[in-house]
Amino acid sequence: MTETRVAILAVVVSEANSVEELNRILHEYSSYIIGRMGIPYSAKRINLISVAVDAPLDTISSLAGKIGKLPGVTAKAAYSNVVTVIEENV
Repeated sequence: MTETRVAILAVVVSEANSVEELNRILHEYSSYIIGRMGIPYSAKRINLISVAVDAPLDTISSLAGKIGKLPGVTAKAAYSNVVTVIEENV
């Protein structure tokens, strides 16, 4: 059995050169992404992105870790109590 959890990733981008790689990573995990919203904050020269996901805990951690390793990018996950158990057919 696999458990998935609904979570929100908060992403702050201060380095424009990392945006292309960030989008590549998000595309890699697109099957888990419920939706995303980006807000440019030009006065501070940053972009704020929220990404809603429904995925196994290790997948959420992996996604946040890959994003957080990008230069000028930080990512934090906030987990909900909404858990879905998926029975795997063997």
